[in-house]
Amino acid sequence: MFFLETAVALFIGAFLLTYLTIPKIIGVVQYKRLMDDPNQRSSHKAKTPTLGGIAFFYCLIFALFFIKDRAEHLEFIYMIPGLTILFIVGLKDDMVVLSPGSKLLAQILAISFILVNDSFGIESLNGFLNIYEIPYYLYLVIGGFLMLTIINSYNLIDGIDGLASIVGIVVMVIYTTIFYLSQEYFFALIAITMNACLMAFFGFNVSSRKKIFMGDTGSLIVGFIISILTLKFLALEPTAYGELPFLLENAPLIAISILIVPLFDTARVFTIRIANKKGPFSPDRNHIHHIFIDFWGLSHKQASFIIGCFNIIFVVLFIILGSKAKNTGMVIMLVSVVIFLAYIFFRYNYNFSTLKQKILLKRKIDALKGKKDTAPKSKKKNK
Repeated sequence: MFFLETAVALFIGAFLLTYLTIPKIIGVVQYKRLMDDPNQRSSHKAKTPTLGGIAFFYCLIFALFFIKDRAEHLEFIYMIPGLTILFIVGLKDDMVVLSPGSKLLAQILAISFILVNDSFGIESLNGFLNIYEIPYYLYLVIGGFLMLTIINSYNLIDGIDGLASIVGIVVMVIYTTIFYLSQEYFFALIAITMNACLMAFFGFNVSSRKKIFMGDTGSLIVGFIISILTLKFLALEPTAYGELPFLLENAPLIAISILIVPLFDTARVFTIRIANKKGPFSPDRNHIHHIFIDFWGLSHKQASFIIGCFNIIFVVLFIILGSKAKNTGMVIMLVSVVIFLAYIFFRYNYNFSTLKQKILLKRKIDALKGKKDTAPKSKKKNK
């Protein structure tokens, strides 16, 4: 079967499978009362079903079975153990909260299956910052750090309705295009499958009647797939870049631009937490999407749409620049943009203690207003 026919069949199949089974998952979750309870840092107010990522897992497993013949280095065999590990860990974390250390160990075990496959080996940075050949041990360090960063960054942006889905869809569309042009059809089909799942899930995630969260079950799986695609993108042979619309040496910067939203948000939040003498994984409401909602008064859909549009514009801009500009100039521009964004969002910083104080203060003000409104009425009645 030709690529286009396979891609269409895979997209329709994954979309329908996800769309038709999520209502069943919602029913089971509600029956078993496995709901996500809102707390002081939650952006939702009502108990909401979670575990939407279950549909992602079995859709990907089915897809790997049908496209396994396109994997030149048996990549599908190495992906299944990693997906299974993260699925189990995410499922348990959605029901019984796990410590960050436990999740990190599971992630390291999952990515180890990918790093040992020859298809993902990064042997050179092709002149990026004048770096060419890199030893195998350095590849393991770079690849491992890259995958862990992407998985956790994507997991952290899953904080409001639609955001993780929109960012994931943008990333998958870009990687589908890249791998199609570079004739890496196996990875293009993986991106298409993941995209279909996210599109089907998005409708439920932003719904007011049949809402469901992907939970860690979903965010860990999607982050894992994004990290695999990113590692493969950086490991492409130099000849594969011939049809891509940017210079070979700019590939690492293109990868960063594709993932700018989760990477920037994670770096900013970790910096704030460490500056406040807190652990990098300690919960708060300092994420960019929280700023849009809490400080700027936007809805979940509006915030998600704006962040998604920014991601697209940023990638297009860097691809255009990457077609001609040298990577040194692009690095300077990337750093400048990051510093500019960090400056804009610098003053939006609060933790649980200040948040609690603001909530209590607002309640006192509302109570005082209520007393003032009722006071004249009671005096009139006395007269």
